[in-house]
Amino acid sequence: MVADATHLDTVRCDYDSMADRYAEFVRDPCNAEPFGRALIGIFADLVRSHGNNMKVADVGCGPGHVTDLLDRLHLHARGIDLSPAMIELSRRNRPDLAFDVGSILDLDLADRELGGILAYYSIIHTPPEHVPAAFAEFARVLTPGGYLLMAFQSGDDTLQTWEAFDHKVSPAYRWSIDALADRLRGEGLSEVARLRVQPGPRGRFPDGLLLARKAEAAN
Repeated sequence: MVADATHLDTVRCDYDSMADRYAEFVRDPCNAEPFGRALIGIFADLVRSHGNNMKVADVGCGPGHVTDLLDRLHLHARGIDLSPAMIELSRRNRPDLAFDVGSILDLDLADRELGGILAYYSIIHTPPEHVPAAFAEFARVLTPGGYLLMAFQSGDDTLQTWEAFDHKVSPAYRWSIDALADRLRGEGLSEVARLRVQPGPRGRFPDGLLLARKAEAAN
């Protein structure tokens, strides 16, 4: 199942139109996310400790600020984003890294190519009915034993599955951690750890972070 072109075009155009402003926002130290950075560090440690495949993709990379972090954590990082304007910024900021236009629903990557995937607030604009297709792509391109780390807007214990919300850039959805963990499990990705961070002074919703792993190949 592939998302309709209208949805993809809407998200692409919305982020193209504000790429420069978004890049300034994520560069502001006041918007740093210490819990997210800590889990990215753990994710990098796990990828490095598993075999020799240190290739990782930052899917929905935006202006490449987190791809840069992954590279500084000694991973072989590349960035993928739906927005050509974001990819242009990424290439300008880190011309030595690979950045490509692409969709999480149809990754231009080989089966089992990656040791890790970072989806940092990258599924929030994906309609809920298409999220399983994105997870199937993640599972396809991960090597057995590879890791996935996701961050997303979440909710309290009353949020059972997902809920649409008014995002500043493009229509978006927040998820319960349980619901996403269940959908990952359906694609062969098992939960390793989770974290829910309560909103700060600028936040509206809790943030969810979910670390999962693809099953090892059978002997």
